[in-house]
Amino acid sequence: MSTLEYRTAGESHGQKLITLVEGMPSGVEVDTALINRELLRRQGGYGRGGRMQIERDEVNVLSGVRKNTSIGSPIAMEIVNKDWRIDDAPAINRPRPGHSDLAGSIKYLTTDCRSTLERASARETAARVAAGALAKCLLGVFRIEVVGYVRRIHGVEAAIDPTWTVADLIERRDANEAYCPDDKAADAMIDAIRDTKKAKDTAGGIVEVQVHGHPPGLGSTARWQDKLDGRLMQAVGSIQAFKGVEIGMGFEVASRRGSDVHDEIGYDPALRNTPSLGFTRSRNNAGGIEGGMTNGQPIVLRGAMKPISTLMCAMQSVNLETKMSERSDYERSDVCAVPAASVVAESVVAFEMARALVEKFGGDTLQEMVAACDSFLHTARELGGANGT
Repeated sequence: MSTLEYRTAGESHGQKLITLVEGMPSGVEVDTALINRELLRRQGGYGRGGRMQIERDEVNVLSGVRKNTSIGSPIAMEIVNKDWRIDDAPAINRPRPGHSDLAGSIKYLTTDCRSTLERASARETAARVAAGALAKCLLGVFRIEVVGYVRRIHGVEAAIDPTWTVADLIERRDANEAYCPDDKAADAMIDAIRDTKKAKDTAGGIVEVQVHGHPPGLGSTARWQDKLDGRLMQAVGSIQAFKGVEIGMGFEVASRRGSDVHDEIGYDPALRNTPSLGFTRSRNNAGGIEGGMTNGQPIVLRGAMKPISTLMCAMQSVNLETKMSERSDYERSDVCAVPAASVVAESVVAFEMARALVEKFGGDTLQEMVAACDSFLHTARELGGANGT
């Protein structure tokens, strides 16, 4: 089975961030302009701090690409940190509640939280966005679209019209600094972030990601490690400061009866050439995944991000060198990074979708993948009785 994987390296104030992608088939056009646009989006959004005024994230492709096309070997990318000062950065002895500071200091047997926080920092997500944007170069060949946006900040909830297309969502999202398709909610979200900053506090929220155009049958029920819903939840749940992930109706299923949850199935021959292969659903409470596999409906996933743990007003903590009670240390930080986190969530979902695509249709070349996908869809459409022809 072909496998697409990526790893990241680098620290918040280190020289560079590195992304290494292995398993990308040859023949994929690598759009560095697309990657840089996604990196720029991650740097933006209302509520970001001073660090993003220093950096100008752009990717430099080091290997695996010739004449803007993948050649089948590992693809290495770097993002240079302008704020490179890891050796000169001051020690952190008073861990911040909610951050990795205390747990990491105990793990690595040190009273200086700096070594842990440098890697735990959300700065690492720039490398993940590079990987996800590269994955989009592959997904685009198969007309698979991934869009992420802000659904909620603090107590402000956005209303998402189910008739909006991916193009609609992107256009509306990109029209404001909250990265929210609901313009009225976006204004209220910005006000909430502004009030939070005045209070010297931080705000969290919920991001939503949708995937459209993917074929059914991605993922597997054979091994628990290959279930696509579990992999998507792990990818989003691993983003810094994320504490909860749900797909489709999510946690609400626990309070409903089965007849209110499960999506009834129909068939419309006029839709047999769409990703659903003609199978229709009365609704999409499953969020596009059943039994760990895509079912032909759009994937809808949400992740909850807690408020950032670095507060200007500080919180009660302990000095690790003296064990005396003191206020927590302060590191330059954001007031709210939920808009930026929506870009990261979109990216990690894109990579998992590309990984599932490679696993099902994988080959050494893009040409082989396209042929395998076309053959699968043709065979799937021929299944069943006369209505399928």
